[in-house]
Formats: sequence, structure tokens, C-alpha cells
Amino acid sequence: MGRLNPYSLQMQITQMFESGQSFFALTKVQDWLKERNQNPADYEIIFHKKPAPPGSGKVMVVEIELRRRDGQPTEAWLQEQANLHA
Repeated sequence: MGRLNPYSLQMQITQMFESGQSFFALTKVQDWLKERNQNPADYEIIFHKKPAPPGSGKVMVVEIELRRRDGQPTEAWLQEQANLHA
């Protein structure tokens, strides 16, 4: 059984970018995909830095875009889970 992590993937990726560890963000998303029985090689993973919502206490958030390499649309539930706010 996988580890329960109280932080959403988006929160973890945003923290990585803020702390200068964005190099590891791609591996983190690939591991996250594997935990959901998805093949990371099937996806192009793109990060978008955006201003944080007012009142969040953050300066920016990093949105994760999953784009299938075969041209098919990414499953909505998977894309939604990647950017879920905890």
C-alpha cells in the first residue's frame, strides 16, 4: 500500500520550485503517475508557474499539465488529481 501524504502533488511541486529543487519535480510527477498505474513514458509533463490565489499566503503555484504523447486527451480525473489543492 502506498504512503499517505498529507500534501497534494501540486503543493509538493510548488515547494520544490520555491526551494530551488525543481530539477526533481519531473521525477516526483513520474513516481506519482506510477502510483496511479499510469506509464510515465506515455505523458509529457509540463509545469506552469502562476500567481497564487489571493489569501493563500503563497506568491506562486506551479500547475502541472499532463499531455499524452499519443495525441489522445488526458483523462480528466488524472489531470484534476495532479492539480488538486489539499
